[in-house]
Amino acid sequence: MGKQRVLSGIQPTGNLHLGNYLGAIRNWVEGQSQYDNFFCVVDLHAITAPHNPKTLAIDTYTIAALYLACGIDLQSSNIFVQSHVSAHSELTWLLNCITPLNWLEDMIQFKEKAVKQGENVNVGLLDYPVLMAADILLYQADKVPVGEDQKQHLELTRDIAARFNHQFGKQKPVLKLPEPLIRKEGARVMSLTDGTRKMSKSDPSEMSRINLLDSPEQIQQKIKRCKTDPIRGLTFDDGERPESHNLLTLYMLLAGKTKQEVATECQDMGWGQFKPLLAETAIAALKPIQEKYQAVMDDKGYLESVLRDGRQKAEAIANLTLSQVKAALGYSVPL
Repeated sequence: MGKQRVLSGIQPTGNLHLGNYLGAIRNWVEGQSQYDNFFCVVDLHAITAPHNPKTLAIDTYTIAALYLACGIDLQSSNIFVQSHVSAHSELTWLLNCITPLNWLEDMIQFKEKAVKQGENVNVGLLDYPVLMAADILLYQADKVPVGEDQKQHLELTRDIAARFNHQFGKQKPVLKLPEPLIRKEGARVMSLTDGTRKMSKSDPSEMSRINLLDSPEQIQQKIKRCKTDPIRGLTFDDGERPESHNLLTLYMLLAGKTKQEVATECQDMGWGQFKPLLAETAIAALKPIQEKYQAVMDDKGYLESVLRDGRQKAEAIANLTLSQVKAALGYSVPL
């Protein structure tokens, strides 16, 4: 029996930050040898919000290069660009036609983002959970790495697959129902400006996050100015001190130490002593990633070959699934 298949991806909207790395990509890297992995840059999702067409392609290649720089191994993983595989768009349309509208209107992220876009809210924002379902179902993924904010989308994916199989795959299920691959505890990184909110690319303040490609000077400045409290002695798990918990967690993850080791080391520290330690640790942890990223970007031919090979492997699986879906729906086979 072969390895189970994992599918995941990140949008090319802005630079990847420590939350993306510690909450997702590092876990992909650590567990990649156990699975048959398909990691895509989900550029079709990127245009559900206003975007800059002049930088979309550049940002897409940046994310792909960062996947490699963070340790994605091509021996067990494939990297490709979502829009390079046309089956994603075609399966989305087919699944749209069996997905009830009220399922999409009930999605929490749509409700939150629609408020921000107001009268300019686009159909893509409503529909992108179906595109996400198509992304996953095309590859008959066994596992999908998810955080708390994506659980509802995976549940919708399972609902769509079950509905399709019930209506059109009664003799033999066509689509596999994926299971969640839950991230390890402690990998949830919060904003540097508000310890109660998740670190996010969509936050308008650059000071809220440490990007993987930030310079040492930028990292030092962001940590120096990050929100703290006036209490001396740093502790985990104090509901009244979310910033203390967040920054200690960040240090723990970047330094590769246990929670108990960090708690003991920092229990008598003031912020003036801890912040330089965190900055030094972050700079050291990101240095090899930044060096590998630069090497990949300097060899454009290599990066293009990686994405070409990834697309070909992705297309072989995606097109087979798409053909099976179309056959179940009753479409004719092209002559």
